[in-house]
Amino acid sequence: MGILLQSLEIELTKNKKQQPAADQLGFGNYFTDHMFIMDYSTDNGWHKPRIIPYQPIVLDPAAKVFHYGQTIFEGLKAYKTEDGRVLLFRPQKNIQRMNRSNERLSVPELDVDNVIEALKQLIAVDKDWIPAAPSTSLYVRPFIIATQPQLGVAPSTEYQFIIIMSPVGAYYTEGVNPVKIFVESHYVRSVKGGVGEAKTAGNYAAGLKAQELATAKGYSQVLWLDGVHRQYIEEVGSMNVFFKINGVVHTPELSGSILDGVTRNSIIQLLQHWNIEVVERPITIQELYEAGRNGQLEEAFGTGTAAVISPIGELNWQDDVLVINEGQTGELSKKLYDTLTGIQVGKLEDPLGWTVEASPVNV
Repeated sequence: MGILLQSLEIELTKNKKQQPAADQLGFGNYFTDHMFIMDYSTDNGWHKPRIIPYQPIVLDPAAKVFHYGQTIFEGLKAYKTEDGRVLLFRPQKNIQRMNRSNERLSVPELDVDNVIEALKQLIAVDKDWIPAAPSTSLYVRPFIIATQPQLGVAPSTEYQFIIIMSPVGAYYTEGVNPVKIFVESHYVRSVKGGVGEAKTAGNYAAGLKAQELATAKGYSQVLWLDGVHRQYIEEVGSMNVFFKINGVVHTPELSGSILDGVTRNSIIQLLQHWNIEVVERPITIQELYEAGRNGQLEEAFGTGTAAVISPIGELNWQDDVLVINEGQTGELSKKLYDTLTGIQVGKLEDPLGWTVEASPVNV
Protein backbone atom coordinates (compact mmCIF):
# COMPACT_ATOMS: atom_id res chain seq x y z
CA MET A 1 0.00 0.00 0.00
CA GLY A 2 1.30 3.48 -0.86
CA ILE A 3 2.34 5.90 1.85
CA LEU A 4 -0.78 8.02 1.30
CA LEU A 5 -3.19 5.12 1.78
CA GLN A 6 -1.50 3.97 4.98
CA SER A 7 -3.61 6.71 6.57
CA LEU A 8 -6.83 5.51 4.89
CA GLU A 9 -9.85 5.81 7.19
CA ILE A 10 -12.89 3.60 6.62
CA GLU A 11 -16.32 4.48 8.03
CA LEU A 12 -18.92 1.83 7.29
CA THR A 13 -22.56 2.73 6.75
CA LYS A 14 -25.09 1.85 9.42
CA ASN A 15 -27.94 1.83 6.90
CA LYS A 16 -27.31 -0.40 3.92
CA LYS A 17 -29.42 0.24 0.84
CA GLN A 18 -31.66 -2.32 -0.78
CA GLN A 19 -29.98 -3.57 -3.93
CA PRO A 20 -31.95 -3.58 -7.20
CA ALA A 21 -32.64 -6.72 -9.21
CA ALA A 22 -30.31 -7.30 -12.16
CA ASP A 23 -33.08 -6.72 -14.71
CA GLN A 24 -33.88 -3.33 -13.15
CA LEU A 25 -30.37 -1.85 -13.24
CA GLY A 26 -30.25 0.21 -16.41
CA PHE A 27 -27.17 2.43 -16.47
CA GLY A 28 -26.07 4.80 -13.71
CA ASN A 29 -29.30 4.71 -11.72
CA TYR A 30 -28.16 3.09 -8.47
CA PHE A 31 -25.10 3.63 -6.29
CA THR A 32 -23.27 1.48 -3.77
CA ASP A 33 -23.22 2.08 -0.02
CA HIS A 34 -19.83 3.79 0.12
CA MET A 35 -17.59 6.29 -1.69
CA PHE A 36 -13.92 7.25 -1.60
CA ILE A 37 -12.76 10.84 -1.10
CA MET A 38 -9.42 12.56 -0.70
CA ASP A 39 -8.57 16.24 -0.64
CA TYR A 40 -5.91 18.42 -2.21
CA SER A 41 -4.42 21.69 -1.08
CA THR A 42 -1.33 23.52 -2.24
CA ASP A 43 0.28 23.11 1.19
CA ASN A 44 -0.57 19.45 1.79
CA GLY A 45 -0.89 17.92 -1.66
CA TRP A 46 -3.29 14.98 -1.88
CA HIS A 47 -4.24 13.99 1.67
CA LYS A 48 -6.94 12.67 4.01
CA PRO A 49 -8.00 9.56 2.05
CA ARG A 50 -11.21 8.07 3.38
CA ILE A 51 -14.02 5.67 2.56
CA ILE A 52 -17.33 6.92 3.91
CA PRO A 53 -21.02 6.13 3.48
CA TYR A 54 -22.37 7.38 0.14
CA GLN A 55 -23.75 10.86 0.77
CA PRO A 56 -24.13 14.34 -0.72
CA ILE A 57 -21.02 16.50 -0.79
CA VAL A 58 -21.04 20.04 0.60
CA LEU A 59 -19.47 22.76 -1.54
CA ASP A 60 -19.23 26.52 -1.24
CA PRO A 61 -21.33 28.30 -3.91
CA ALA A 62 -18.13 30.03 -5.04
CA ALA A 63 -16.30 26.73 -5.67
CA LYS A 64 -14.45 27.11 -8.94
CA VAL A 65 -15.96 23.94 -10.42
CA PHE A 66 -19.32 25.71 -10.70
CA HIS A 67 -17.97 28.77 -12.46
CA TYR A 68 -15.01 27.68 -14.57
CA GLY A 69 -15.68 24.00 -15.23
CA GLN A 70 -12.45 22.66 -13.80
CA THR A 71 -13.51 19.03 -13.46
CA ILE A 72 -12.36 15.70 -14.87
CA PHE A 73 -13.83 12.22 -14.72
CA GLU A 74 -13.11 8.66 -15.77
CA GLY A 75 -15.10 5.49 -16.27
CA LEU A 76 -14.07 1.86 -15.81
CA LYS A 77 -15.68 -1.38 -14.72
CA ALA A 78 -15.26 -4.21 -12.23
CA TYR A 79 -16.54 -7.67 -13.15
CA LYS A 80 -17.42 -10.72 -11.06
CA THR A 81 -16.11 -14.01 -12.45
CA GLU A 82 -17.86 -17.37 -12.22
CA ASP A 83 -15.39 -18.48 -9.53
CA GLY A 84 -16.08 -15.38 -7.41
CA ARG A 85 -13.04 -13.26 -8.26
CA VAL A 86 -13.37 -9.56 -9.07
CA LEU A 87 -11.53 -8.26 -12.12
CA LEU A 88 -10.72 -4.73 -13.22
CA PHE A 89 -10.02 -4.05 -16.89
CA ARG A 90 -6.84 -2.03 -17.53
CA PRO A 91 -7.31 0.39 -14.62
CA GLN A 92 -3.82 1.84 -15.08
CA LYS A 93 -4.82 3.11 -18.53
CA ASN A 94 -7.79 4.98 -17.09
CA ILE A 95 -5.83 6.70 -14.34
CA GLN A 96 -2.97 7.51 -16.70
CA ARG A 97 -5.51 9.11 -19.04
CA MET A 98 -6.98 10.99 -16.09
CA ASN A 99 -3.56 12.45 -15.42
CA ARG A 100 -3.31 13.58 -19.05
CA SER A 101 -6.68 15.29 -18.61
CA ASN A 102 -5.41 16.77 -15.34
CA GLU A 103 -2.39 18.23 -17.09
CA ARG A 104 -4.55 19.82 -19.78
CA LEU A 105 -6.85 21.45 -17.20
CA SER A 106 -4.08 22.44 -14.73
CA VAL A 107 -5.22 19.94 -12.10
CA PRO A 108 -2.65 18.26 -9.79
CA GLU A 109 -1.38 14.85 -10.83
CA LEU A 110 -2.60 11.69 -9.11
CA ASP A 111 -0.40 8.80 -8.03
CA VAL A 112 -1.64 5.98 -10.27
CA ASP A 113 -0.81 3.16 -7.85
CA ASN A 114 -2.45 4.96 -4.92
CA VAL A 115 -5.65 5.50 -6.88
CA ILE A 116 -5.86 1.88 -8.00
CA GLU A 117 -5.26 0.67 -4.45
CA ALA A 118 -7.96 3.06 -3.17
CA LEU A 119 -10.33 1.64 -5.77
CA LYS A 120 -9.54 -1.91 -4.70
CA GLN A 121 -10.24 -0.98 -1.08
CA LEU A 122 -13.59 0.57 -2.03
CA ILE A 123 -14.57 -2.46 -4.11
CA ALA A 124 -13.68 -4.75 -1.20
CA VAL A 125 -16.02 -2.78 1.07
CA ASP A 126 -18.87 -2.84 -1.47
CA LYS A 127 -18.13 -6.19 -3.16
CA ASP A 128 -21.69 -7.42 -2.54
CA TRP A 129 -22.88 -4.77 -5.01
CA ILE A 130 -21.11 -6.32 -7.99
CA PRO A 131 -23.81 -7.95 -10.13
CA ALA A 132 -23.14 -11.39 -11.59
CA ALA A 133 -25.85 -11.63 -14.27
CA PRO A 134 -24.77 -11.62 -17.95
CA SER A 135 -24.04 -8.16 -19.41
CA THR A 136 -23.85 -6.57 -15.94
CA SER A 137 -20.90 -5.05 -14.10
CA LEU A 138 -19.94 -2.52 -11.45
CA TYR A 139 -19.31 0.81 -13.15
CA VAL A 140 -16.65 2.91 -11.42
CA ARG A 141 -16.69 6.70 -11.73
CA PRO A 142 -13.58 8.52 -10.41
CA PHE A 143 -13.75 12.30 -10.72
CA ILE A 144 -12.03 15.49 -9.59
CA ILE A 145 -13.68 18.81 -8.80
CA ALA A 146 -12.12 22.21 -8.10
CA THR A 147 -13.33 23.26 -4.66
CA GLN A 148 -11.52 26.53 -3.89
CA PRO A 149 -14.20 29.14 -3.02
CA GLN A 150 -12.90 32.04 -5.07
CA LEU A 151 -14.18 33.91 -8.12
CA GLY A 152 -11.43 34.57 -10.63
CA VAL A 153 -10.30 32.71 -13.73
CA ALA A 154 -7.28 30.80 -12.44
CA PRO A 155 -6.55 27.18 -11.51
CA SER A 156 -7.99 26.16 -8.18
CA THR A 157 -5.69 25.62 -5.21
CA GLU A 158 -8.06 23.06 -3.66
CA TYR A 159 -9.63 19.90 -5.09
CA GLN A 160 -11.51 16.77 -4.14
CA PHE A 161 -10.94 13.39 -5.78
CA ILE A 162 -13.96 11.12 -5.41
CA ILE A 163 -14.85 7.59 -6.52
CA ILE A 164 -18.45 6.44 -6.69
CA MET A 165 -19.68 3.09 -8.03
CA SER A 166 -22.87 1.94 -9.73
CA PRO A 167 -24.12 -1.56 -10.62
CA VAL A 168 -25.13 -1.40 -14.28
CA GLY A 169 -26.69 -3.33 -17.13
CA ALA A 170 -26.38 -2.55 -20.83
CA TYR A 171 -25.65 1.10 -21.76
CA TYR A 172 -27.90 1.05 -24.82
CA THR A 173 -31.39 -0.45 -24.72
CA GLU A 174 -30.46 -2.15 -28.00
CA GLY A 175 -27.79 -4.14 -26.15
CA VAL A 176 -25.39 -5.59 -28.74
CA ASN A 177 -27.88 -5.04 -31.55
CA PRO A 178 -27.01 -2.30 -34.09
CA VAL A 179 -27.72 1.31 -33.16
CA LYS A 180 -28.76 4.18 -35.41
CA ILE A 181 -26.39 7.16 -35.46
CA PHE A 182 -27.08 10.75 -36.58
CA VAL A 183 -24.13 12.52 -38.23
CA GLU A 184 -23.95 16.08 -36.85
CA SER A 185 -23.14 18.71 -39.49
CA HIS A 186 -23.91 21.92 -37.57
CA TYR A 187 -22.69 21.61 -33.98
CA VAL A 188 -19.14 20.52 -33.14
CA ARG A 189 -17.74 18.75 -30.09
CA SER A 190 -14.18 20.06 -30.11
CA VAL A 191 -11.31 21.42 -32.19
CA LYS A 192 -7.60 20.68 -32.27
CA GLY A 193 -5.87 22.64 -29.55
CA GLY A 194 -8.99 22.54 -27.38
CA VAL A 195 -9.91 20.02 -24.71
CA GLY A 196 -11.38 17.30 -26.92
CA GLU A 197 -8.81 14.72 -25.84
CA ALA A 198 -9.48 15.42 -22.14
CA LYS A 199 -12.31 13.65 -20.33
CA THR A 200 -13.82 16.81 -18.91
CA ALA A 201 -17.48 17.55 -18.25
CA GLY A 202 -17.73 20.47 -20.66
CA ASN A 203 -17.10 18.23 -23.66
CA TYR A 204 -20.23 16.29 -22.82
CA ALA A 205 -22.32 19.35 -22.02
CA ALA A 206 -21.37 20.73 -25.44
CA GLY A 207 -22.90 17.66 -27.06
CA LEU A 208 -26.22 17.65 -25.24
CA LYS A 209 -28.13 19.83 -27.70
CA ALA A 210 -27.11 17.78 -30.71
CA GLN A 211 -27.87 14.58 -28.79
CA GLU A 212 -31.31 15.91 -27.88
CA LEU A 213 -32.07 16.68 -31.53
CA ALA A 214 -30.77 13.29 -32.67
CA THR A 215 -32.88 11.48 -30.08
CA ALA A 216 -35.98 13.34 -31.28
CA LYS A 217 -35.27 11.97 -34.77
CA GLY A 218 -35.05 8.41 -33.43
CA TYR A 219 -31.26 8.07 -33.26
CA SER A 220 -29.27 6.67 -30.33
CA GLN A 221 -26.16 8.82 -30.64
CA VAL A 222 -24.39 11.58 -32.57
CA LEU A 223 -21.37 11.07 -34.82
CA TRP A 224 -19.18 14.15 -34.61
CA LEU A 225 -17.29 15.65 -37.54
CA ASP A 226 -14.22 17.86 -37.19
CA GLY A 227 -14.78 21.44 -36.07
CA VAL A 228 -13.12 23.14 -39.05
CA HIS A 229 -14.08 21.35 -42.27
CA ARG A 230 -17.14 19.45 -40.97
CA GLN A 231 -16.08 16.42 -42.98
CA TYR A 232 -13.50 14.40 -41.02
CA ILE A 233 -15.04 11.77 -38.75
CA GLU A 234 -14.05 12.08 -35.10
CA GLU A 235 -16.08 10.05 -32.60
CA VAL A 236 -19.55 9.18 -31.42
CA GLY A 237 -20.90 10.92 -28.30
CA SER A 238 -19.76 8.22 -25.88
CA MET A 239 -17.65 6.02 -28.14
CA ASN A 240 -14.73 5.89 -30.52
CA VAL A 241 -15.65 4.52 -33.94
CA PHE A 242 -14.30 1.87 -36.34
CA PHE A 243 -15.14 0.92 -39.93
CA LYS A 244 -14.32 -2.32 -41.76
CA ILE A 245 -13.73 -1.44 -45.42
CA ASN A 246 -12.59 -4.12 -47.89
CA GLY A 247 -11.34 -6.33 -45.06
CA VAL A 248 -9.26 -3.60 -43.41
CA VAL A 249 -10.36 -1.92 -40.18
CA HIS A 250 -10.07 1.88 -40.15
CA THR A 251 -10.46 4.30 -37.24
CA PRO A 252 -9.88 8.06 -36.96
CA GLU A 253 -6.38 8.88 -35.81
CA LEU A 254 -5.77 10.58 -32.46
CA SER A 255 -5.53 14.16 -33.62
CA GLY A 256 -5.87 15.99 -30.31
CA SER A 257 -9.61 16.52 -30.62
CA ILE A 258 -10.89 13.02 -29.83
CA LEU A 259 -10.64 10.87 -26.72
CA ASP A 260 -7.91 8.25 -26.49
CA GLY A 261 -10.32 5.49 -25.53
CA VAL A 262 -9.14 2.55 -23.43
CA THR A 263 -11.50 0.24 -25.31
CA ARG A 264 -10.32 1.77 -28.61
CA ASN A 265 -6.73 0.94 -27.72
CA SER A 266 -7.75 -2.57 -26.65
CA ILE A 267 -9.59 -3.22 -29.93
CA ILE A 268 -6.58 -2.08 -31.96
CA GLN A 269 -4.30 -4.41 -29.98
CA LEU A 270 -6.75 -7.30 -30.28
CA LEU A 271 -7.07 -6.87 -34.05
CA GLN A 272 -3.29 -6.77 -34.39
CA HIS A 273 -3.07 -9.90 -32.21
CA TRP A 274 -5.39 -11.58 -34.73
CA ASN A 275 -3.28 -10.31 -37.65
CA ILE A 276 -6.15 -8.18 -38.93
CA GLU A 277 -4.92 -4.96 -40.51
CA VAL A 278 -6.03 -1.84 -38.67
CA VAL A 279 -5.27 1.67 -39.89
CA GLU A 280 -5.47 4.90 -37.88
CA ARG A 281 -5.98 7.80 -40.29
CA PRO A 282 -8.21 10.75 -41.22
CA ILE A 283 -11.54 9.50 -42.64
CA THR A 284 -14.04 11.80 -44.33
CA ILE A 285 -17.78 11.28 -44.15
CA GLN A 286 -17.89 11.52 -47.95
CA GLU A 287 -15.39 8.66 -48.26
CA LEU A 288 -17.38 6.54 -45.83
CA TYR A 289 -20.64 7.07 -47.72
CA GLU A 290 -18.93 6.26 -51.01
CA ALA A 291 -17.60 3.01 -49.52
CA GLY A 292 -21.11 2.25 -48.31
CA ARG A 293 -22.68 2.91 -51.71
CA ASN A 294 -20.02 0.80 -53.46
CA GLY A 295 -20.54 -2.16 -51.15
CA GLN A 296 -17.07 -1.83 -49.64
CA LEU A 297 -18.20 -0.80 -46.14
CA GLU A 298 -18.70 -4.14 -44.44
CA GLU A 299 -19.19 -3.14 -40.80
CA ALA A 300 -19.16 -0.16 -38.46
CA PHE A 301 -19.04 -0.21 -34.68
CA GLY A 302 -18.42 2.04 -31.71
CA THR A 303 -16.21 1.22 -28.73
CA GLY A 304 -16.28 2.46 -25.16
CA THR A 305 -16.22 1.39 -21.53
CA ALA A 306 -19.96 1.78 -21.10
CA ALA A 307 -21.15 -0.11 -24.19
CA VAL A 308 -17.93 -2.12 -24.90
CA ILE A 309 -18.79 -2.78 -28.59
CA SER A 310 -21.86 -1.24 -30.20
CA PRO A 311 -22.54 -2.20 -33.84
CA ILE A 312 -23.76 0.64 -36.06
CA GLY A 313 -26.57 -0.33 -38.41
CA GLU A 314 -27.51 3.05 -39.84
CA LEU A 315 -26.07 6.53 -40.38
CA ASN A 316 -28.00 9.67 -41.26
CA TRP A 317 -25.92 12.49 -42.76
CA GLN A 318 -27.86 15.50 -44.03
CA ASP A 319 -30.97 13.32 -44.45
CA ASP A 320 -29.01 10.79 -46.51
CA VAL A 321 -29.55 7.44 -44.79
CA LEU A 322 -26.85 4.79 -45.14
CA VAL A 323 -27.73 1.29 -43.95
CA ILE A 324 -24.65 -0.74 -43.01
CA ASN A 325 -24.51 -4.54 -43.33
CA GLU A 326 -28.28 -4.61 -43.88
CA GLY A 327 -28.70 -3.24 -40.36
CA GLN A 328 -27.30 -6.41 -38.82
CA THR A 329 -24.47 -7.04 -36.37
CA GLY A 330 -21.31 -7.87 -38.30
CA GLU A 331 -19.21 -10.97 -37.78
CA LEU A 332 -16.17 -9.00 -36.61
CA SER A 333 -18.21 -6.80 -34.26
CA LYS A 334 -19.69 -9.91 -32.65
CA LYS A 335 -16.29 -11.61 -32.35
CA LEU A 336 -14.75 -8.51 -30.77
CA TYR A 337 -17.63 -8.13 -28.32
CA ASP A 338 -17.59 -11.80 -27.31
CA THR A 339 -13.80 -11.82 -26.92
CA LEU A 340 -13.46 -8.59 -25.00
CA THR A 341 -16.34 -9.30 -22.63
CA GLY A 342 -15.09 -12.87 -22.22
CA ILE A 343 -11.69 -11.56 -21.14
CA GLN A 344 -13.27 -8.98 -18.84
CA VAL A 345 -15.32 -11.56 -16.92
CA GLY A 346 -12.53 -14.15 -16.82
CA LYS A 347 -14.17 -16.68 -19.17
CA LEU A 348 -11.51 -16.35 -21.87
CA GLU A 349 -7.74 -16.30 -21.76
CA ASP A 350 -6.23 -12.83 -21.32
CA PRO A 351 -3.33 -13.01 -23.80
CA LEU A 352 -2.36 -9.35 -23.45
CA GLY A 353 -2.46 -9.18 -19.64
CA TRP A 354 -5.23 -6.62 -19.35
CA THR A 355 -7.20 -7.76 -16.30
CA VAL A 356 -6.22 -6.96 -12.72
CA GLU A 357 -7.62 -8.74 -9.67
CA ALA A 358 -9.31 -6.26 -7.36
CA SER A 359 -7.75 -7.65 -4.20
CA PRO A 360 -6.61 -4.89 -1.82
CA VAL A 361 -3.40 -5.07 0.18
CA ASN A 362 -5.35 -4.66 3.41
CA VAL A 363 -8.98 -3.99 4.29
